[in-house]
Amino acid sequence: MANDPATIDQQADGRTPTSVGTRPAARADTAASPWARRLLIAGLVLAALNLRPAITELGPLLEEVREGLGMNGTVAGLLTSAPALCFAVFGSAAPRLARRLGPAAVVLAGMAAVTAGLALRPLADGTGPFLAASGLALAGIAVGNVLMPVVVKRWFPDRIGPMTGLYSMALSLGTAAAAALTVPATRALGDDWRTGLALWALPAALALAVWLPIVRGRHARAASAPDAGAPADGPDADDRTPPVRITRSVTAWALGVFFGFQATAAYITMGWLPQIFRDAGVPAPTAGLLLAVTMGLGIPLSFVLPRIAARLRHQGPLAVALAVCGLGGYAGLWFAPAEGAWVWVLLLGVSNCSFPLVLTLIGMRARTGAGVARLSAFAQGTGYLISIPGPLLVGALHQHTGGWHAPLTLMAVLMAAQLCVGLVAGRDRCVEDELRVRH
Repeated sequence: MANDPATIDQQADGRTPTSVGTRPAARADTAASPWARRLLIAGLVLAALNLRPAITELGPLLEEVREGLGMNGTVAGLLTSAPALCFAVFGSAAPRLARRLGPAAVVLAGMAAVTAGLALRPLADGTGPFLAASGLALAGIAVGNVLMPVVVKRWFPDRIGPMTGLYSMALSLGTAAAAALTVPATRALGDDWRTGLALWALPAALALAVWLPIVRGRHARAASAPDAGAPADGPDADDRTPPVRITRSVTAWALGVFFGFQATAAYITMGWLPQIFRDAGVPAPTAGLLLAVTMGLGIPLSFVLPRIAARLRHQGPLAVALAVCGLGGYAGLWFAPAEGAWVWVLLLGVSNCSFPLVLTLIGMRARTGAGVARLSAFAQGTGYLISIPGPLLVGALHQHTGGWHAPLTLMAVLMAAQLCVGLVAGRDRCVEDELRVRH
């Protein structure tokens, strides 16, 4: 792990680590009890589990929701495109809130917003309240998106790869579970869409309950030993350094664009892959199963890939390998979509693991918790904005041409661009060093 930020920090400070990838105890939060660290790991996993169900629970029930609320097609389209926009807008506030309140307190507030939004959404009696409740949940998810890498960097600096893999796997699991279980659960509980949507407030409430003692414990340790031990849930010493001007960093821009291209590919896959297969003659149930396999493949790979990335000096080859898998999947969809369907979904499932890769890179490309917060907000905000037009352009091309060759061409061009920018994002450097050289 030659490029682990923990090791880099020690070398820059003139300290010799006792082992590769280690930090002083206070920086790694080892002063906290083992149970406190286990609680933090549980909180990290539960928070990640709740970062996507608000989105993926809605798709299978969108028709019923529209009928129940009298929602027109324009508003429904806005609802499906809202997540990326909310992630970009609300996520940008996360670093400022974390500097003022501490990352754990902001994650707690985010989980409270997710819980409240998911609980209020089924109670809405019209489109306006439904959109407002959805926006509240998405705002909570947005700050969680940004601060998960910060939590890992701040309290597990010697375990960036494994911990990123753990919460990436949990995020993938939450995504797949909400998509797969919402409809069966709704039918089992009376076939009422409101009940089906309300169910997902329960795991969010569980995450909220776990983060409450985490925040209280950190405040207590800060009050009893403010100058020693684990970092408190407040500004740490890193935050007293001058702010990093992320917009001047080539690496930050590369990470933002890479994040945008991988998100575009993922949203296109989720939105259009089943239709591509159905137009090729694949039955609807099988097309849905193929999509489930594509998304489910990310669960084990999201755990493994960050571990591999953290051990490499240059992560560019990983970005290239994932993009090549995506190009192979697109080629298969062009020439033989139905005949080799299972092969193509496996290739696309591997390619979609660019998401845990970029999350790992965010944690490794800044030296401090404050730097990771700013880098995470910038990369995700930029990336989600970039991802908004992609699925819309694919739909427009398909409608205009009546086939899938033009959309697949666009998808291949975007994947090739992702490959190129991934090489830049994977270089072994931190944004602070890059900006110091520029000055």
